[in-house]
Amino acid sequence: MQDLVTFITKSLVERPDQVEVQCVAGEEGDVYELGVAESDLGLVIGRQGRTAKALRAVVRAGAAKQGKRATLEILE
Repeated sequence: MQDLVTFITKSLVERPDQVEVQCVAGEEGDVYELGVAESDLGLVIGRQGRTAKALRAVVRAGAAKQGKRATLEILE
């Protein structure tokens, strides 16, 4: 799942070398923390948060397929 989030995010941003994804195990499932360059933050969030919502949906669907729970947090 971490590789999928990294691949999708790198294709969205202008500085793909600064994309970092870390998986942190939480009580309610895995939490994927996404860090990007400050100038690329708007591209990852998108208009009215649509891109961020889509990324979160992909993470939830991928985790559900594996029988797990997961969320995505975008770090500022």
